[in-house]
Amino acid sequence: MVNATPTSALCEQLAAALQARGWLLATAESCTGGMIAAACTDLSGSSNWFERGFVTYSDESKTELLGVAPGLIAQHGAVSEVVARAMAFGAIRHSRARVSVAVTGVAGPTGGSAAKPVGTVWFGLQVDGQLSSETRRFPGDRAAVRSATVDHALRRLLELLG
Repeated sequence: MVNATPTSALCEQLAAALQARGWLLATAESCTGGMIAAACTDLSGSSNWFERGFVTYSDESKTELLGVAPGLIAQHGAVSEVVARAMAFGAIRHSRARVSVAVTGVAGPTGGSAAKPVGTVWFGLQVDGQLSSETRRFPGDRAAVRSATVDHALRRLLELLG
């Protein structure tokens, strides 16, 4: 499927949906290194709906900033469903936000494996107490994987806000 909606338009729609509810967003990002937060805060007035972003690239930062149990990372790996869910939960727990999105993945070109090839990204999302997760595998180089991750995260948040 071709990405027909520019990232900025997705952020505008997300802003409207969050402001209509009076809710705040927090992000917890590994493979995107803060790109979701940057896209959101590119929008003027984002302080009305964007609360904070956590860039938790290292395993230690996931534990220190988000409260992800080191045992989860050791058992499942940083790129896993349980870690993405724990990151999304931690972003809510360590902020004033009611909505969160977390991403952890293998953007490449190195770091992939047979079980987790380059382009594999886990998403954790929490909206008004409801925690969900999903995985996607995006094609392309590092920039393409990271860009697709940002857009997918914004789209899923919009869908969940319905």
